[in-house]
Amino acid sequence: MKYGDLDLAPIGNCAASALIDRNARYVWACVPRVDGDPTFCALLSGKTPEEAQHGVWAIDLIDQVKSEQSYERNTPILITTLTDARDNVLEIVDFSPRYRRRNRTYRPMAFVRIIRPVKGTPRIRVRLNPAVDYGARPAEHTSGSNHIRYNVPGSLRLTTNAPISNVLEQRVFRLETETVFFLGPDEDFGEDLRATSRMMRENTSFYWRGWVRMLATPLEWQAAVIRAAITLKLCVYEETGAIVAALTTSVPEAPNSGRNWDYRYCWIRDAYYTVQALNRLGAADILEGYLSYLRNIIDATPSGRIQPVYGVGMEPILQEAELASLAGYRGMGPVRAGNQAHEHHQHDVYGQIVLSTVQAFYDTRLFRPANMDDFLALESVGERAYDVYDKPDAGLWEFRNRAAPHTYSGIMCWAACDRLASAARKLGAEDRAIVWRTRADEMRMKIENEAWNAKLGRFAATLGGTEMDASLLQALDTRFLAADDPRFLATLEHLEKDLRRGDYVLRYADEDDFGKPETAFNFCTFWLIEALHLVGRREEARTLFEHMLSRRTSAGLLSEDCDLATGEAWGNYPQTYSLAGMINCAVLLSDGWSTVR
Repeated sequence: MKYGDLDLAPIGNCAASALIDRNARYVWACVPRVDGDPTFCALLSGKTPEEAQHGVWAIDLIDQVKSEQSYERNTPILITTLTDARDNVLEIVDFSPRYRRRNRTYRPMAFVRIIRPVKGTPRIRVRLNPAVDYGARPAEHTSGSNHIRYNVPGSLRLTTNAPISNVLEQRVFRLETETVFFLGPDEDFGEDLRATSRMMRENTSFYWRGWVRMLATPLEWQAAVIRAAITLKLCVYEETGAIVAALTTSVPEAPNSGRNWDYRYCWIRDAYYTVQALNRLGAADILEGYLSYLRNIIDATPSGRIQPVYGVGMEPILQEAELASLAGYRGMGPVRAGNQAHEHHQHDVYGQIVLSTVQAFYDTRLFRPANMDDFLALESVGERAYDVYDKPDAGLWEFRNRAAPHTYSGIMCWAACDRLASAARKLGAEDRAIVWRTRADEMRMKIENEAWNAKLGRFAATLGGTEMDASLLQALDTRFLAADDPRFLATLEHLEKDLRRGDYVLRYADEDDFGKPETAFNFCTFWLIEALHLVGRREEARTLFEHMLSRRTSAGLLSEDCDLATGEAWGNYPQTYSLAGMINCAVLLSDGWSTVR
């Protein structure tokens, strides 16, 4: 792993998650939840994993010369093979258990490492050094004959068949037999460690292969789509149904930019796009869990005003703070916990709530289809959308020091009312359908008139404004505009001139609170690919999509941003926006299964 590299592989089970580097070192994992204290935080320490004194879990192979890594097919079970200078070889299997047990899902806050010699007798050193208080100090610990208890939030216990003193003293020893490390809840393991860990692996593998088997994947790019789908599921906090925007905090959007944000929370917008992408693959379980989360959010906000982001436990307050205890990714601070966006008014969320929910009025597969009670609850969201669609907000790019009536927000609010009209008709509530259709038509007329800039010959990013913004491409996906609408084609032409940089797309080119954007936003590039396909430039869309696939990490994933010159990954990782965009484009661009049947 290079200094500060994002070439990392996630493991998880929808309760626990971790990022592991190419040498099988844990460099990021939070406890007791995805938004908790990063007990493994080497990623943001400003040091390499070799240099990090705490916040890392490494199995160091003495005199290592080679590393190979891959996932077990169609699972998030990670297999790393290390080779030393004498051609000794070991294998490390990393996973978090997940399977059905006692008629419920077993998904503990736990990590399993199974290490075995493949060839010869490798010599290893185990460095298990959890940190607390965002890397401020190493975790205190106590030990017994076969376990070590670490005093971290929620408490973790390591159970192992390795000599405990070898772990505590970080002593080099010969790996002569299969060795297991189970880092999980602070309770007696109570079973045969090796046999149980093998069973956990087999059951976890069976679960994930079964989940993938039910996905309606496109014919082309199946491996890329499956890996993206698995990783999106790893970004789900299943206990509540929340979906986090990414597993990390404070990886800067560009070098030394100060654009370092905590993405370990549930943005209504990001979650909508995640659910949309997984819906296109038929993953109804994620939709149902998230709809439960949304219903609870709506119930807790009777006034109708919805925040853009909440904690995974539906916490409304996400106080933002800068932490001096970690130097930051590549030493580029600040490291932040919390996110000020919870204070913002971002009006597009009303559309995304309705768009996420509307499928439930039609989808008979669901355990809990939406009913009239759900519709009545959603009407409060629609009322808010109608009230604010043309009012200033921070916009989807979350400007901190300015507000304007953003076209994207207006279109999303229109979509809320438009889909409520359709849902009302589906439920047989014709009087309500007329109300919402009338409002949607009124909103459409105003947005079309005020967002269109006749002087520039294109739509603008704000009502009555002149700005250009990649979110205008979403006028197609929301069905606000048709792909053959001359106004959209003109806007697309201008957008490519203003925001396209070779194979990448900027969100916007204007200066914001932190200066001019320096990197491309991956999701916007995928939006452009979709638009190119829909307007008939299909070969160009495929070429651009293949290029974006070439920018993935070894794990097959993307972060938020790309360097315009090198394609290097920047921004939090793995980014749900980027993975959703990858899935959406693959589904749209792929040849149909009928071409091979």
